[in-house]
Amino acid sequence: VQLQASGGGLVQPGGSLRLSCAPSEIIFSINLVGWYRQAPGNQREWVASFTSGGATNYADSVKGRFTVSRDNAKNTAYLQMNTLKPEDTAVYYCHLTIRRTVGSRLRDYWGRGTQVTVSS
Repeated sequence: VQLQASGGGLVQPGGSLRLSCAPSEIIFSINLVGWYRQAPGNQREWVASFTSGGATNYADSVKGRFTVSRDNAKNTAYLQMNTLKPEDTAVYYCHLTIRRTVGSRLRDYWGRGTQVTVSS
């Protein structure tokens, strides 16, 4: 299974983008969604999570501006990013914990990353 992330790009400060992340093949379910980002010269940092129970958690730097979600019917995860700031510029990575078939064990997968650039 590969994760296909999309939705990145160049946006002006104050703008919005929605990132998507989906498995490359049909799976049974997504258990945990995580979004991370890495800016040049920085370590990868956690941005947001959507747990199997539906709880969401956010880094303080994005709280109130970003929304993480999951579409169970489409087996796709999203990160809606509003009021973007230049400091949000980074490569964004999705991390999914997936159950490929009924009864199979959970496994972790990472997307390749999608570039988000916030600049005027």
